[in-house]
Amino acid sequence: MNSALFYALVSLAGAGVHDVVFKRYASKERSRGVYICTIGVVWALLQGSLALYKGIDFSPSPTTLAYGMAAGLFLTASNLLLLESLTHIDASLGSTLYRLNTVGVVVLSILFLHESLGLFKGLGIAAGLIAVLLLYRRSSGSVADHRRYLLYFALALTAAGFRAGYGVTSKAGLLAGANLQLLLLIGALNWVLGGAAYALLREKRFRLTRTKLSYATLSGVLVFIIVNALLLAMEHGQASVVIPIANMSFIIALALSVALGMERFTRRKLLAMLVAVGSIVLLAQV
Repeated sequence: MNSALFYALVSLAGAGVHDVVFKRYASKERSRGVYICTIGVVWALLQGSLALYKGIDFSPSPTTLAYGMAAGLFLTASNLLLLESLTHIDASLGSTLYRLNTVGVVVLSILFLHESLGLFKGLGIAAGLIAVLLLYRRSSGSVADHRRYLLYFALALTAAGFRAGYGVTSKAGLLAGANLQLLLLIGALNWVLGGAAYALLREKRFRLTRTKLSYATLSGVLVFIIVNALLLAMEHGQASVVIPIANMSFIIALALSVALGMERFTRRKLLAMLVAVGSIVLLAQV
C-alpha cells in the first residue's frame, strides 16, 4: 500500500467516527459556535505540541500564512454550515450533500492544480458519487416551511463547496512550499476564532458545559487525526485521488450508526458500501 492511500484511509476512518459524533451533537439544540471553537482549541494544542516536538520554527512564511488562513477559513465555514444544516434537515441528507464535495475537488484540481482526469480516476470518482447518492433518502416527515427547508438544503451544498475549497487550497499551499505543520496550526486557530465569532455574533451566547466539552474534546482529537492524515495523503498523492477516498468515510459512519442503533442496515446501504469499496480500489490504481 502506498503512503498516499494509507494516509487517505486513516483520514477516512477518523472522519467516519467524527461523522457519528457530529450527528449526535447536532441532534439536539446546542451551540455550534462553542463546539467549533472548543474543537479548535483542542486541535491547536495537539498540533502545536506536534510542531514543537518536530522542532518547527513557529514563524510562518508569507506563503504558509496566506494558504493557512485561506484553507482554515474554508474548513471553518464548511463545518459551521454543515452543523447549521444538520439541525434543520435530515442528517443523512446533509451528510450526503456534504460528500458531494468530491465533484468540486475534481473540477478545482483540474482547473487550478493541473491534475489529469484518467480512466481509473474518472470511474473511481463516478463510483464514489453513486455510492453517496445510494444513501440519499429524503426524510419522510412533512416540511412545514418549504422555504426554510430549501435554505438549509442550500447551506449543506455550500458547506460541500467550502470543503472542496479547503482540500484544493491546502494542496496548492503544499505545492507552493507551505509548511504542513504550520498550515494545520493556522487552520486550528481559524476554528477557535471563527467558532467564537459565530457563537457571540450569530448565537448571542458563549456557554461551555461539560457535555459540550466532552463532545468537543473527542471531536478535537478526531479532527487532528483527520486533517493531518489528509494533508500527508495530499503531500504524497493527487488531491483529486486522495480526497474522494477520504470522502468514503460514510462506510465507517454507517457501520457505527447501525451498531449504535441510530439507523437500520438495508440492502441499499450494503450496495452503497460495496460500490464505495470499488471506488477506493479504482482510485488506488492511479
